[in-house]
Amino acid sequence: MDGMLFERTAIAKRPHAVVESTLEALRNEDRMSPDLVFRDPYVLDFLGLPADFSESELEAAILRELEAFLLELGQGFSFVARQKRMSIGPDDYYLDLLFFHRRLRALVAIELKLGRFDARDKGQMELYLRWLDKHERQRDENPPLGLILCADKNEEQVELLELTEGSVRVASYLTELPPRELLERKLLESLEHARARAVDRGPLTLPDADG
Repeated sequence: MDGMLFERTAIAKRPHAVVESTLEALRNEDRMSPDLVFRDPYVLDFLGLPADFSESELEAAILRELEAFLLELGQGFSFVARQKRMSIGPDDYYLDLLFFHRRLRALVAIELKLGRFDARDKGQMELYLRWLDKHERQRDENPPLGLILCADKNEEQVELLELTEGSVRVASYLTELPPRELLERKLLESLEHARARAVDRGPLTLPDADG
């Protein structure tokens, strides 16, 4: 409760109807969704990073404090690889971190970004996920998921890119734990954004008994 776990979980920022249907699927079918797994923001204050850290220092600190990072990610994550090499034609690409989530039965690719989320980051992650789906996914696994961890993001841009759904998600991280009041205000802003989005889309309609 002190860590505001529910409020930081993505499900808390979704429209009420989505929250209800997701929790019902978990209760009745024991079916986990990415909204119940991914958080926003992630609090990485335990890394002890300097003010001018680089992406490589952020990655190295995460691996050094891997146990604490896994606890912050949530239950069910297992570490697979760092700087996962992906050869696509003559070009080599390197994924920052690769995990596997037991309940989701899926690989989870994580890309670390020092600055603000850029729309081009989505295309990069989609490329990585397609490669993982082709070369690393096992027969009994679900399609890979991607998480872009960035220092900041534009919520409207994330919504327009449809990154609140699908296989690619975006979340911010905090390297210093802010005052509780500031964290609560940021979370309330996210909740208000979700409510406004639900109002714009109109009420949820369900089919009648005749289909």
